[in-house]
Amino acid sequence: PVVSSLMIVPRGTIIKEETTGHVIKDMSDYEPFIAAKGGLGGWGNQHFATPTRQAPRFAKNGMLGLELDITLELKLLADVGLVGFPNVGKSTLLSVISAAKPKIADYHFTTLVPNLGVVRVSDGESFVATDIPGIIEGAADGAGLGHDFLRHVDRCRLILHLVDVSGREGRDPVVDFEIICSELKSYNHNISTRPQIVVASKTDLVCEDNDNIERLKAKALEYGYEFMELSAVTNSGVQELVYKTWNELKDLPEVKIYETEFKAEEIRYNPEDTTVTIEDNVYIVEGHWLHRLLGSVNLDDYESNMYFEKMATKNGIFQKLVDAGVKQGDTVIMYDLEFEYVE
Repeated sequence: PVVSSLMIVPRGTIIKEETTGHVIKDMSDYEPFIAAKGGLGGWGNQHFATPTRQAPRFAKNGMLGLELDITLELKLLADVGLVGFPNVGKSTLLSVISAAKPKIADYHFTTLVPNLGVVRVSDGESFVATDIPGIIEGAADGAGLGHDFLRHVDRCRLILHLVDVSGREGRDPVVDFEIICSELKSYNHNISTRPQIVVASKTDLVCEDNDNIERLKAKALEYGYEFMELSAVTNSGVQELVYKTWNELKDLPEVKIYETEFKAEEIRYNPEDTTVTIEDNVYIVEGHWLHRLLGSVNLDDYESNMYFEKMATKNGIFQKLVDAGVKQGDTVIMYDLEFEYVE
């Protein structure tokens, strides 16, 4: 029988080999992918039939399949990432420019999961935006929710950096801007060099004697970033930001797709990796090569048993037992196989 384990994952999921962290596959398309292939099928006794041996008792089991420890990491497929401190208006902006319906409220950490929205610019022209929650000071080191969600910025081609300039919470927008820039750089230097548009948010709440917008604009230009102002509540500057974002995206590379770094075909099981350990005077023999060899033979059949002994002897498995001090009558365990050693 064919046994398979089917897992449906979101687009953008990256499959990695756990030990090395190497990318096995970036699931950014709609094609199915086999991370670990099953073993080859066995051969029945008819395969070994000859004119003189028409009913052989020898058969060969199927080979064991590939075993891998993998991790699954989701990096959202979005053109634009909305970043900034909690409660700066990211979710509100996303709800205004797209059909996304994120939870919106006037307190920190309203957004606990990233939200995606498709922004329609005109007929046949659109881009995908996501609000990235949980970025606070120390996020790159795991504070708050930022460490869990900063990875979603990794694929974004353009960053919209929202900064609350209303001053209602007594925060300095220039300080907030520099903190988020520092967190992005600490998490991944490549992200910090990504194109940014700095967006002064909640401009409808700015008092006449408040110079936050001018100070933030000067700092953004000092960093070499574009600067825009908006109020998602009054819709002031929103459409201009959408058009500006679209025009910027036209000149930027497509969403990053990770190249495969790990190839299962490169795994080679070596008999020399087989180990012998002794527990309570029992000799335990283990190793990937030996495991696969045992899976390829039928030990209840004489000829198959002889084949196993020949391969184990040829590749030094029994010699390892001798080197470990095995003696006549000692118990040896090789996975499901248990026997008394005979010299």
